[in-house]
Formats: sequence, structure tokens, C-alpha cells
Amino acid sequence: MVFQSMYVRVLCALLAVAVVGVVDWNRRPERVVAAQASIPVRSESLPSAGLKQAEQGTIPMPEGALAAHASTLLAMPAGSTSVLTAFWFAGDRESAPNVQIAAAQLDRATQRWSAARFVVNRQALGDQLGFGVRRLGNPVAWLDTQQRVHLFVVATGWGGWAASRIVHLQQASGSSMPGELRFEPVRILPLSWLWNTSFLVRNTVMPLQDGGMVLPVHFELGIKYPVAMRFDRNGEFMGMVRMSQRRDVLQPALVMQSPTEWIAFLRAQRSSGKVGAVRTTDGGILWQDLPDLVLDNPDAAVAALRLPVPQGLVLAHNPSTESRIQLDLSTSTDGLAWQTLGTLARGGAGDEFSYPALAWADGSLWVSYTQNRKRIAWQRWAPAAEVAKGVP
Repeated sequence: MVFQSMYVRVLCALLAVAVVGVVDWNRRPERVVAAQASIPVRSESLPSAGLKQAEQGTIPMPEGALAAHASTLLAMPAGSTSVLTAFWFAGDRESAPNVQIAAAQLDRATQRWSAARFVVNRQALGDQLGFGVRRLGNPVAWLDTQQRVHLFVVATGWGGWAASRIVHLQQASGSSMPGELRFEPVRILPLSWLWNTSFLVRNTVMPLQDGGMVLPVHFELGIKYPVAMRFDRNGEFMGMVRMSQRRDVLQPALVMQSPTEWIAFLRAQRSSGKVGAVRTTDGGILWQDLPDLVLDNPDAAVAALRLPVPQGLVLAHNPSTESRIQLDLSTSTDGLAWQTLGTLARGGAGDEFSYPALAWADGSLWVSYTQNRKRIAWQRWAPAAEVAKGVP
């Protein structure tokens, strides 16, 4: 009798999972169609001499926060009072109960960062979603055609990061000024039959000519693989496609080579210790795995960006197979052959410089990264001639 009762309970549980899976699958959008990437417009004022480090510092932390990680940078519109908005997660430590999503903005007039403030709270988010949120992390921001800020964050319930969901939030306030920016949840992205868990976001979006964008994410439960998600100009989820047949690559950093040829660089969890790569030549419908780059990688996140300057592509990465004590900036024209542009940070035993983010704004390349899991550091790289003249 006990055995039969247990059998019935297991059968009911499996049936419930199957029903949830069917319902969830039917709610997911159709497979994506080809799209055209938006290529940055080249600024003729930028010489071919390249970029040099012009400024650096750390972004202010929220009061009382002891740890910081996983920053992202959002270039603000030309008419905004801010050049950039930075988002990251901060609290006592990673996965601590008091971790929240923080934000600060770089003022265009003063070139100073605003005081940091929390913009997403896990308890409040859980109340809005209708279920508990245990952890928050990895914010990624996007500005839609209506100049609304969208924020994608990793949120977990029971289980670790591998059991995470991606929450899509949208600007709820009428202003994106420092101190006024507020968010409200749009939805949990419908990605997995298993209650939409095990997908995580990390790197920035790639803009499309129609005003929409592609958000690179990854699956992480046992195996790991990258996925490209498509959104329209208003932030509506349109579909997704797997980007690699490998089972050990994650955190794709997506850039365009042409409107229809895109390439993504990947953190790889394999003994070779190299940066992985995948490519599409048909606007995101079919993807193919490429040979690993020659660049070393210690199972760490990378960031990539296509610039409106002669260097073409830039990649921020840890140039080692063993540690994250150094962070470099490299350049490429084809995405396959790379040369070092400069070193962003270098430390000693016990130091860590990781999880870089890149943005192009006001004629400069901006970089942010985690510094020893305690602060978010930033740098501005400007045209070499400007740096030589000492232009602020």
C-alpha cells in the first residue's frame, strides 16, 4: 500500500511537470526570422592612431555595501544630462540576503558619478512577481525606441544560480534622472519548460535596424550553451535560437561584423583555457561553432563591442588560463586575429579584475569591471591625439 501510494505521488508529480511543460512551450514565441544589425556610424573626427586610456576611477557604492559585482554600462541619449548609467549588484557578498541592483550615472556637465542608489530590491520584486526571490544578479540594460530603460536581471528562488530565471523590468518613472529612475517587472522570460529556470543573462544587447535588439543569454544546468533572444522595438519578446552545439560555453558577448554577419565570444569551461566563438551569416537564424581564439581565458567572462573607429572590434578579457589578476583590452578587424591594445588592470596574488562591460558614448570607449569583488572600477579610452593634448 505504501509503495502504491508513493508510486501514485511520483506519477502525479511527473504529470504535473509535463502539463507545465506543454503550457509553457505553447506560450513561447515562434522561432526567430532573419534580422539586420545596426552598425555604428563612424565619427570622422576620430583619427586612425587608435585609443588610449584617458581617465579611470571607481564608481561610488551604495552606503553600507561591502561587495560589488557584474556591472553593465548603458549609453544615454545625447539630450540626457547623463553620459552613462551603470548598473551592478551590491550587498554584503554575492548571494547575500541584502544584495540589490544598484545604479549610478555619469553627469555630462561635471563628468562626475552620481551617488549610487538601489533600483531593484529582491523583496519588493518578489511581492510584485508573486513568489520569493532569494538572489539577484547580473543586470543588463537596454534603451528602447521610446527612450525607456529596460533592465534584465538574474533572479533565483530555491537552488543556486543554475536554477535562475531572467526577469524583464521596464522603467516605471517618467524620468531617468539620478534619484528618479524606478522599475517595474514586465514578466519572467518564457525560456525553459522547467518553470523558465536555468537561463541567465550577463552581456549587453546588440541593436537592430528595426529598433529592436538581440539579448545574448545562456543555459546553465549541467550543460552550458548560449542562446540569442530577439526583442522588438518596444521590448516585446519575439523568440530565441540556440547559438552553439557545444555543452561547455556560456556568457556570450555578441557583436556585428555586418548587418547579417554576427559573432559572439564565449567564456569556455574547458581545459584548453581559450575564448570560444560562434558566428551567424544569415541574421541570426543559423549559428556555427568556430575554432577557439588564440586568446587565453581562465573560465572568466569577456565583453565585446563594435566601435565606430578604425579598430573595429574590442574585447575585454583576462589574458591567462589560471587567474583573473590581469584584465586586457584587445582589438581585431575580423574577430579572429587579435592584438593587445592595452592593460586595463594588473595586480598580484589574491587580486581579481573580472566581469568587464563596454560602451561607446560621447566619442569615447568606456569600460567598467569588478575590482576584487568590492568595487566597480571604470575607465575612459579616448582617441590618442586627444589624450596627448590632455583634452578632458
